[in-house]
Amino acid sequence: MPFPNDFPTYPTKQQFIQYLEDYATKFDISPRFNEGVASAEFDSKLGFWRVRTTGAKGGDEMEYVCRWLIAATGENAEAVVPKLEGMAEFGGPIRHTSLYKSGEEFRGKKVLVVGCGNSGMEVCLDLCNHNARPSLVVRDTVHVLPREMLGKSTFGLSMLLLKWLPIRLVDRLLLVVSRLLLGNTSRLGLDRPKLGPLELKNLSGKTPVLDVGTLAKIKSGDIEVRPAIKRLKCHAIEFINGRTENFDAIVLATGYRSNVPIWLKEGDMFSKEDGLPRKPFPNGWKGECGLYAVGFTKRGILGATMDAKRIAEDIERCWKAEAKHCTPFKGSLFPLSSSSSP
Repeated sequence: MPFPNDFPTYPTKQQFIQYLEDYATKFDISPRFNEGVASAEFDSKLGFWRVRTTGAKGGDEMEYVCRWLIAATGENAEAVVPKLEGMAEFGGPIRHTSLYKSGEEFRGKKVLVVGCGNSGMEVCLDLCNHNARPSLVVRDTVHVLPREMLGKSTFGLSMLLLKWLPIRLVDRLLLVVSRLLLGNTSRLGLDRPKLGPLELKNLSGKTPVLDVGTLAKIKSGDIEVRPAIKRLKCHAIEFINGRTENFDAIVLATGYRSNVPIWLKEGDMFSKEDGLPRKPFPNGWKGECGLYAVGFTKRGILGATMDAKRIAEDIERCWKAEAKHCTPFKGSLFPLSSSSSP
């Protein structure tokens, strides 16, 4: 189901929400909101998966029984919050971007944003737009690309070029155009990795930053770049270069990770260390006993699309094969009750 024709290349938040609601309506999907999975375990005697859930406040327990289980919680299910020395001493708000709503609450305040990925860059810009004074911690190298190139979205153009050109040549083209449009980002404290943006994405899953106006604010001095943090003090931060600076708040743009090992009671398909499939792409989508995974490829929407198609085709094949050996009967397979549903 493609986006409506009148949508811009980069839809707004409300447009995307509307798209999801329209998608659910068209395909008769009934999302269960404010409900979290406590555990999912295969019942070998029954031959089905048992998925137990609880309500948002820990009540309203439910159990779902299903033939197939697809883990689609993805690589970004749980916020990564680093343990910084002196966090208890800081005294001001320390908030992960998963809880960040608007720069309005930080108006007039000096805020340190930790992390220079897409989230960190966009939070810095939003803080500027609400008259806050942000600084950005940059600990590692990062690829910053313009959001659009040659009148097309950078991502769309990259996918188009990859159909005919090798990935390293596409990377070179992206970097040449980026240098022309954005200038030398290393002069701003944003050194580029040795590997190109697409090659790095494939190998590590690290997504290049698409600039939405943050670089201009860094160039003008509205956003200042800072090195890694050594420790926190009372309303102040000491950096590894020895400099100490006062701040009112900290926003942690430190990313996310998979939370599958917390709720999935199965130890073969997913690694307990990083919560990702043990088999590398493109073979990590299928497990045993009707278990599947989608969205863990470190290749964004394209990787999720490839997984989803394979899963749909495999379930269809299994469904048809099992249907041939079933004796027709009337009635539902499982009785509905207040604590379980098929």
